[in-house]
Amino acid sequence: MRSYIFTTIVMLAIVAAIVISQSVFVVQETQQAIILQFGDPVATIREPGLAFKRPFIQNVITFDKRVLSSDASPQEYLTADKKRLVVDHVTRWRINDPLVFFKAVRTESGARARLDDIIFSELRRELATVEFMDVISNQREAIEERVAASAVGKAAEFGILVLDVRTKRADLPREVEQSVFDRMRAERQRESSLLRAEGEELGNIIRAQADRNSAVIVAEGEQQAQRLRGEGEAEAIGIYAEALAQDPEFYAFIRRLQAYDTILKRGDRMIIPSDTEFFRFLLNNSAERPELLPMPAAVTP
Repeated sequence: MRSYIFTTIVMLAIVAAIVISQSVFVVQETQQAIILQFGDPVATIREPGLAFKRPFIQNVITFDKRVLSSDASPQEYLTADKKRLVVDHVTRWRINDPLVFFKAVRTESGARARLDDIIFSELRRELATVEFMDVISNQREAIEERVAASAVGKAAEFGILVLDVRTKRADLPREVEQSVFDRMRAERQRESSLLRAEGEELGNIIRAQADRNSAVIVAEGEQQAQRLRGEGEAEAIGIYAEALAQDPEFYAFIRRLQAYDTILKRGDRMIIPSDTEFFRFLLNNSAERPELLPMPAAVTP
């Protein structure tokens, strides 16, 4: 009897534990929940903590309360000036109404698909009103804000709150990039050739001016050298004339000795007539010039 009572108590405890486990659940701080009864939502729980449901006939689905992101694949768009543009965007969003979210899309993957379609549509509409250079320069943030504002109302139909839209990349299509790069390269080469030609022209002007200045300086230097040389020669001639005026015979003797020193070298032998005027100072003519020394042995009169 006692064993039967004990077994009954144990069985009742197990059943009670199962019933309690099926009746009580915990909602985390990062979660929000929907209670379903036979597949239909009957309650929404937005606050964290313990919650209750009917056992066995009700179940719970939880959704994330945190900010989520959707990184869509790049898509090609046309700008107002008919330029093709590939835009890669990221959308930050949050599940705002879990009941509407569950009825409309049920899962996060379904929500991302719907949200990407909305953002694609809004981006296509906005980019069609803006020119290419504005998109890649100073209008990008304004376009992102307008797209996010337009997507808020459409995403609310799915229980989604769009926080912002950001473009990671806005580039030309791959088949267009190469032609654009080639055109840019040709433009830069043209500019570099122009700058190189202008530099060469300026270099030629500077070199020509330097050559002209050099020629002028050389000519002025030669002119000054010739003038100084002429002045020196004139002064020398004046000195020679003054010396000649003082003692013509002595001046002639000195000049003749200088000529001898230039012409005659040690060891030279010369045969000259005795009446040679140029060597008359080397001849032993005591009658005319008794003060002169006898003629050197190397010279034979």
